Amino acid sequence: LFRWLWKNYQYVLAFRFAIQEINKDSQLLPNLTLGFKFFNAFASEQYTLLSIVYWLIGINMPSPNYTCHTQGRHVAVIAGTTSALSVEFGTLLELYKNPQLTYGPFDPMLNDKDQFPSLYQMATSDSSLGHGMIYLLLHFGWTWVVLFVSDDMKGEQFLQYFEAEMLKKGICVAFTVKLPVTKKLCGYSDLTFMSSIRVSSANVHILYGDVSGLISVDISVQSFVTVGKVWIMTSKWDLVMSETNHMLHSLHGGFSFSPHREEIPGLKHFVKTANPSHYPEDFYFSKLWLFHLHCSLEGSFCGHIGSCPPNTSLEFLPGHIDLLTISDSSYLVYNAIYTVAHVLHKMLLEKVEMGSPGEAIQPMILPWQLHQFLRKIQFTNSAGDKVSFHETRNHMAHYDIQSIVNFPSGLRLLTKIGEFSSKSPHEQSLLFNEEMIEWPVTFKVTPQSVCSQSCGPGFRKMSQEGRPICCYTCVLCPEKEIANQTDAKQCIPCEDHEYPNQDRSRCLPKLMTFLAFEESLGMALACMALCFSVLTAAVLWVFVKHQDTPIIKANNRPLSYILLITLLLCFLCSLLFLGRPNTATCLLRQIAFGLVSTVAVSTGLAKTITVILAFKVTKPGRPVRRLLISGVSNSVIPICFLLQLILCSIWLGTSPPFIELDTHSEPGHIILVCNKGSVTAFYCVLGYLGSLALASFTVAFLARNLPDTFNEAKFLMFSILVFCSVWVTFLPVYHSTKGKVMVAVEVFSILASSAGLLGCIFVPKCYVILIRPEMNSLKGLKDKGKF
Repeated sequence: LFRWLWKNYQYVLAFRFAIQEINKDSQLLPNLTLGFKFFNAFASEQYTLLSIVYWLIGINMPSPNYTCHTQGRHVAVIAGTTSALSVEFGTLLELYKNPQLTYGPFDPMLNDKDQFPSLYQMATSDSSLGHGMIYLLLHFGWTWVVLFVSDDMKGEQFLQYFEAEMLKKGICVAFTVKLPVTKKLCGYSDLTFMSSIRVSSANVHILYGDVSGLISVDISVQSFVTVGKVWIMTSKWDLVMSETNHMLHSLHGGFSFSPHREEIPGLKHFVKTANPSHYPEDFYFSKLWLFHLHCSLEGSFCGHIGSCPPNTSLEFLPGHIDLLTISDSSYLVYNAIYTVAHVLHKMLLEKVEMGSPGEAIQPMILPWQLHQFLRKIQFTNSAGDKVSFHETRNHMAHYDIQSIVNFPSGLRLLTKIGEFSSKSPHEQSLLFNEEMIEWPVTFKVTPQSVCSQSCGPGFRKMSQEGRPICCYTCVLCPEKEIANQTDAKQCIPCEDHEYPNQDRSRCLPKLMTFLAFEESLGMALACMALCFSVLTAAVLWVFVKHQDTPIIKANNRPLSYILLITLLLCFLCSLLFLGRPNTATCLLRQIAFGLVSTVAVSTGLAKTITVILAFKVTKPGRPVRRLLISGVSNSVIPICFLLQLILCSIWLGTSPPFIELDTHSEPGHIILVCNKGSVTAFYCVLGYLGSLALASFTVAFLARNLPDTFNEAKFLMFSILVFCSVWVTFLPVYHSTKGKVMVAVEVFSILASSAGLLGCIFVPKCYVILIRPEMNSLKGLKDKGKF
């Protein structure tokens, strides 16, 4: 299938314009006229090589190593819309050292001076093009794309570089399609890769290829319309001619990157006013005019055919052959002509300076002589852009970003919507005007192209095994951690004084709290402590009021007073655990409870020992009787108290309790608690208290079979049993709770154990004293045998 690329004729017009300008310029090559020849570069190696052979020989007959030129030899070749064409030309031209200036896209392979020393690329390096595309992708949040690259060395280099840079920025490739340089159009492979485009979740396609590759894609999308995709491509898109004349075409709404350039003064007007009658020898111009404007002017190659309206011009060509929009290659053709002219001008000036005025009139210039001047040439064109082949020209890149818009009438426009500039890898910028963008018709708003939807605040990304990094699942942040941005890779732990909100998107300051008297739990415990304290005081008052009665005398009145006062203090010391902790209360609460409880338990032990000694007295003068009379059993209390005091002193001296902020027990709160300091000391005090209780229980158990009348041992045994049961239960419950509940468990244990002692020992006696006073006499006790 042979196809005319009429858009390429703009290169000829740009060439003619530059030649006319130079020949009219009195400062550049004065008194000399530049001549030229045109050859059509067919998309065939055979015809292309024939064209270059004909040019070298001078006649349309292949006669190698002969020249038939009658008007002097040409000094330079301007060619190469594609890299393949430049390579084919360069191999042959290198034999004669003819300079070749290419106006096609930059190719790193052609920049190899060892392989192509006579080839000069007018285009600058597009190494920053990948950065510009990546910036555009990041601007719209597109992280899931399809790559189309030409299946050649340039495409492979771009693919390796581009994929590496995308990976750094978190952009992934759904799949890659390599476009063959030559292919059978509309073949079976089109069905395969166009079907994959349709089902792909990627809405953005990046196209980087040579002309033939772009044509292949365009013909494919013409046959298999794939709307709903955004195409990003290089400036060579304008060579694709098989555009469908409707807005549903796949390229509609795409983006094109082209090197930034200023407008060449007069070039657009020249193209607009040019007609075949000005160039009667030009067969292609006449054919273009006749085929698309349906007439031929007098004086043209085809002669007068039909009737052309007076205002007929190239402006009225069909929309897909827009010759008034100057392409990048046409701009480079213009620069190439001026480059050769400036080189020739410098060569002639040098000959004049060396004293050869005849050379200036009839110059004898050989092609190989241009190379030393071409390498150093540097000038500013009429558009104000600098032109040179120096390596520094590639250090700065400036691209125009244009939007592709197709109209139903077949008109196609490029609308500039932004710019990308790169002075260095670390100094890049993107300017954009989103209001001017015309998206593909299937999108009402800015399209998305992601493998996975964004993870909102409170979630983090978790990669899916075996898939690209852009494909992930969203996982809720764990407790005490947040994610305050979209697509967070890791959750951020809150500080100890903060806690996450319900959405886990930000940290909130925690409220300071403690087991206060005002809250329900604190109030309940305080009321219990006060009620038990009042009850204990009431029992003490009853005992004092009836101190001379037999039941009180028979049960060791002094020890009963000590035990009641100690229990009163036990109930009151529980209040130290409530309210806002401070240094004093932290030091006193555990120590006070340990000492007071020790006195209470040791008092019970002393009472039991007294009962045993009392029933062991059978004869006057026996040692046991002397021990009972001397009150040795009462010495147990101070001894036990002193031992506990020593333990408490060691505790306070080594690692005393202190105020601590508990930030982990309750979400949203910082609990002000008293740290025990030394856990070992705490359990030593508690263990010592438990050993005293066990000793009291053992002694009371041994005395359970003594006569009941004056025997208090059974009540002591049950009270100690309750006391031990409370504290044995306390240990596992205490370790399974945190924060304020832990304090409440300890307070409740103090109240329960103290209430057990009070109830088991003194409630029966109060019952006799207050309810059954007749039993509170020696005769009544002897009659009943128990109380």
